[in-house]
Amino acid sequence: MAVKIRLKRMGSKRNPFYRVVVADSRSPRDGRFIEEIGTYNPTANPAEIKVNEEKALDWMTKGAKPSDTVRNLFSNEGIMEKFHLQKNQK
Repeated sequence: MAVKIRLKRMGSKRNPFYRVVVADSRSPRDGRFIEEIGTYNPTANPAEIKVNEEKALDWMTKGAKPSDTVRNLFSNEGIMEKFHLQKNQK
């Protein structure tokens, strides 16, 4: 089973709000997911990102691949750097 960390769109028309979820890559974008690990609100000024770092790092060490957008969000939050440091220590 290929697991991805990606965004699930919520909110109304022209007012997007996203949940950062861990899901099977075969399930639809807004469909089934395994676990919710955070939120992302691009309409706030500045954009609001809340992610549980421990869960994100745990899922990435288990082999979950973040989508391109989630990878950028994680890079801005410093999670990708922590993941690479953690991976290189082993």
